[in-house]
Amino acid sequence: MQGYRHSGYPRDLGLYGFIAITQVTLDGVMQSPGGPEEDPRNGFTHGGWAMPLLDDALSQAIGETIAGEFDMLLGRRTYEIFAAYWPNEGDNPIAKAFNKATKYVVTRSPDQLDWENSQQIGGDVVDEVRRLKASDGPALHIWGSSELLQTLIAAELIDEYHIWVFPLVLGEGKRLFENGVPPRGLALVETRGTPKGVLINTYRSTGPVKTRWF
Repeated sequence: MQGYRHSGYPRDLGLYGFIAITQVTLDGVMQSPGGPEEDPRNGFTHGGWAMPLLDDALSQAIGETIAGEFDMLLGRRTYEIFAAYWPNEGDNPIAKAFNKATKYVVTRSPDQLDWENSQQIGGDVVDEVRRLKASDGPALHIWGSSELLQTLIAAELIDEYHIWVFPLVLGEGKRLFENGVPPRGLALVETRGTPKGVLINTYRSTGPVKTRWF
């Protein structure tokens, strides 16, 4: 599929641009894309729905996403899933990038964070993310972390959304934009498709939703 990129929006968001990277179905479900046991909460039985649609084009998109320097913000559950897997994957490019990145983990648990370069955020996450965004550092990526993401969306802290839309409808599960998030306009700044039908879309916020009569 022919790719599209809006020239008015730079890819480089500068110091601590905050990027949400999410795999979703056509009906907006983001729960447990990577495996059946990833997040079966609330009786979710469709875990692993993204894996059959993984191909070279999607792998390339992942590679582009992790190519530059970045830090990570993760909820505790996503952190534990990642920490149990990626440190053991050797020379895998994703593993190398994730292991190198500073990982800010939102948790009040006293348990130690054993994955290298991990730091706890135990206070007000909105205040802490604002502080990170104002500091001198690389882009900040949030992967998964659906419950934490709702808080950050509500606080209007996300600068850019990388949303990979899979041609599936699940009808249930945790969604990227749950009820109650503030209405916001988004501009599509880049899009392309994979041979298996996944849309790799990038959006940036344009402010409050505008309405008018037909």
